[in-house]
Amino acid sequence: MSVDVEVLQEVDDEVVEAFGRLLPQLSRSAKPLDLDALATLVAWQGNHLLIARVDGRIVGALTLVLFPIPTGVRAWIEDVVVDEAARGAGVGAALTREAIRLARAAGAGTVDLTSRPSREAANRLYLRMGFQLRETNVYRLVGD
Repeated sequence: MSVDVEVLQEVDDEVVEAFGRLLPQLSRSAKPLDLDALATLVAWQGNHLLIARVDGRIVGALTLVLFPIPTGVRAWIEDVVVDEAARGAGVGAALTREAIRLARAAGAGTVDLTSRPSREAANRLYLRMGFQLRETNVYRLVGD
C-alpha cells in the first residue's frame, strides 16, 4: 500500500467529507468544519495542512505550524489523525516525515508535538521517529 502525502492547497467537497470523517476520530468535542473554515486553515500564514491518501482516498491529516520567534523558527505538529481503517499502514509515519522535512526546509531546528498518553500507538511512532519525551509543564488557559 502506497501512502501519498501532500500539502493541501485548496479545499473542495472531498476535503470537507474527509475532515467530517476524520475529525471525530481525533476529538469528540471538535465541531465539524465546513468549506470556509477549512479554506481559512489552508490560507492561514504559517499553517501547512497535510493530507495523506491511500488509493486516492484521504485517510489522514496533520497540521504543521511554523512561526518565527526571537530564537529562531519554531515548528509544531498538531491534530494528527489517521482513519481507523488505515491505521498500522504507515500513514502517520508518512505524514510526520513530510512535516519534519518541511520544518527543516523552513529552518526549524526543532519540531515539537504533544500526544495524549492514551494514544499508545502514536506515542510509539513518535519515539521510533526520533522524538524525545521532554520533561516540561504544559499550561492551558480555557475560556474567560
